[in-house]
Amino acid sequence: MNINKIKNNKNQIIGKQIEYYKQIESTHLYAKTIATAEKNNGKIIIAENQTEGIGTKGRTWHTGEENNIAMTIILNQNLNLEAMQGITIKIAETMQKTIKDLYSYNLKIKEPNDLMLNNKKICGILTEINTIGNKINYMLISLGFNVNETEFTKEIQNTATSLKKEYGKEYEREEIIVKFIENLEEKLL
Repeated sequence: MNINKIKNNKNQIIGKQIEYYKQIESTHLYAKTIATAEKNNGKIIIAENQTEGIGTKGRTWHTGEENNIAMTIILNQNLNLEAMQGITIKIAETMQKTIKDLYSYNLKIKEPNDLMLNNKKICGILTEINTIGNKINYMLISLGFNVNETEFTKEIQNTATSLKKEYGKEYEREEIIVKFIENLEEKLL
């Protein structure tokens, strides 16, 4: 993955700092350990492979090596608790718009945190908000998006898909990330 393509965009906050890993246990779990540092506001943790990728309800998330998007965004400044109502759906709508803008494909939202393509899961979203009283310490936005994956485990081969599996061509992951960040900043910040 070309991280410079993601860094060199016009975003205000998100993606100015990126930590990139060939392999990591979980972008989400790692982001939790650094989330409160003010300097990490807008930082993105990206991994080519996660050994213990997590989804909601403690489920695992299959990442697939160098084929997909596994990332976590840290936000820890100027967050309004009221604006966080329905945040996971807002993030799903943002990814839905991203794919529509780029490729004219219509992803369906399966509430509360999945995106579907042809009745199969293509993207999972995990959000975590840490608060003390009415103050938000940080919010983590984690995404697992199947972009160029063609091989799925037996357990998920009938319920998961990717852009490449559905349309038979390679997609540039960086392009999806950049457009998603642009759309997310427009919607949230």
